[in-house]
Amino acid sequence: MKVVKVNSRNFKEEVLCSELPVLVDFYAEWCPPCFVIANTLRELAREYEGRVKFVKVDIDESRELAEEYEVFSVPTLAFFADGELVDGVVGALPREALQRKLENFLNGGR
Repeated sequence: MKVVKVNSRNFKEEVLCSELPVLVDFYAEWCPPCFVIANTLRELAREYEGRVKFVKVDIDESRELAEEYEVFSVPTLAFFADGELVDGVVGALPREALQRKLENFLNGGR
């Protein structure tokens, strides 16, 4: 599975109406730490295929989503379940920390 790029037009369908839990990567093209975690997110998307959906939102292209979800710094990772924002983290987490966060998310932790 790949990380799907979403925007204001398809966010509801891809994230809020998703059958799977969703990790949203709010990023910007000009953000070096965003590129640091991009490969990790692609790898984790393959590992968690069928369990978690991974999407990314360019905050410059979808400013209204960034404002709605109060994204003030990038990268910001937001965890959605059943159409609701349930958790989030700001910054480029190391792979191990992100994997722990994902496991906690999948096990109902907040």
